[in-house]
Amino acid sequence: MTLATPSALFGPIFSAVQEHALFADSKSFADAIPRRPAAQILADWSAEEPTEADDLRAFIEANFTVPGDDHEGLSGTAPIEQHIDALWPVLTRRQEHDADDSSEIALPRPFVVPGGRFRELYYWDGYFTALGLIRSGRQDLVEDMIANMGRLLEQFGHIPNGTRSYYLGRSQPPVFYLIAGLSQDQSGAARRQRLGWLRIEHRFWMDGADAQADAETRRVVRLSDGALLNRYWDDQTGPRDESWREDVKLARGAPDRAAEELWRDLRAGAESGWDFSSRWLGDGQTLATIRTTRLIPIDLNCLLYGLEQTIAEEARALGEGADADAFEARARARAAAINGHLWNEAEGFYADYDLDRGKVRDQLTGATAFALFTGLCDSERAQHTADALARLLRPGGLLTTLRETGQQWDAPNGWAPLQWIAVSGLRRYGFTDLATTIAKSWVTMVDRHYRATGVLLEKYDVEHEGAGAGGEYVTETGFGWTNGVTLELLAR
Repeated sequence: MTLATPSALFGPIFSAVQEHALFADSKSFADAIPRRPAAQILADWSAEEPTEADDLRAFIEANFTVPGDDHEGLSGTAPIEQHIDALWPVLTRRQEHDADDSSEIALPRPFVVPGGRFRELYYWDGYFTALGLIRSGRQDLVEDMIANMGRLLEQFGHIPNGTRSYYLGRSQPPVFYLIAGLSQDQSGAARRQRLGWLRIEHRFWMDGADAQADAETRRVVRLSDGALLNRYWDDQTGPRDESWREDVKLARGAPDRAAEELWRDLRAGAESGWDFSSRWLGDGQTLATIRTTRLIPIDLNCLLYGLEQTIAEEARALGEGADADAFEARARARAAAINGHLWNEAEGFYADYDLDRGKVRDQLTGATAFALFTGLCDSERAQHTADALARLLRPGGLLTTLRETGQQWDAPNGWAPLQWIAVSGLRRYGFTDLATTIAKSWVTMVDRHYRATGVLLEKYDVEHEGAGAGGEYVTETGFGWTNGVTLELLAR
């Protein structure tokens, strides 16, 4: 199923709004709801196209409802655990019916949004948010989110980045197997349904897996030795609707690079969830050099290993031995490929593989923790990986990378999901002291900042123990995955 994006549906109107910077955030108009059918609005536009900014604004106000950033109810003074418990109803939404000609995608059940400009269901946010929902006694919302994601898999063949038409070309890190594992419905029918959803997700990521050696198809890469691994991608190539103005400007400033290639790498970076980071940049500093699709990411492949293992385990438990054997073989092959190609022996950590250079990179990032989280490394490599993670430790928790670029997934920022992945992975291998230090550093910083400001943030500066910065928009409050991870770490 496909849905028209706002830029495709409203063409010249959408371009005019973004080029005039009518709204500070490009996402605002991408989320607007038309007051009348699109055909009528476009006909009026064609009859008398506004040429002045004031006339354009009047036209938009007459024909669209444009959302603002809703921060009401997100601040508080209660102890942090009580405040987070009280935030879940504020962040819970219903969108059971599509608004005509809008970017919204309907869902059958309630869902929790991150907060601020992020007013829809987001994929990988959902897992980290769910950890806190369970701690708050909101298992009902966890079951709702699992059902919603299952519906998306049935409807689109994948879980999109978020529930907007302009996100349909991409997904996000495949954590659905982790979310599904949080369900308390262990009936045979429910388990078979969830297993079916996991298989749909796996098919999405592995489309093109029959390719010959040295071939790349969408998200699948087969290396010269036959190893089968994955990369981030996006099936669309234009500027992102939610960042249209920024993407067009970036392309205009990079005349030596094909715009379609640049935009696809930006979109693939958004699929990674790390939008954006020096991790993806050719020169390690400049966004116009982004080359996400030329890298085989360690975190993505670790999660797909986890997905394949989970499918095998569930299939065997449900009496589907042949399928279980097949997925166990897939998981073993992927683990061997990861350990063969994504381990940097000289540096002592897992990292991304560079397709153009034919070797693993030497940049240390928080993504190395995914190898511990999914349990695919031996004890010796686990020790080296733990030592590498200790290099990222700062007073407020783990840095995302060691480089400062102004991008939000770089130093000095730290993010809740990476704290949880690292703490969980370190505990899995018995590195409890480092895990405890990271957890305590994070929750102490988050609680101190909350008591000073009354809000929880999407990202933090772990060097200086304050608000994070950088990226394409102001740091948002709310905030789903910070709430979830912080509650879970506090409880442990």
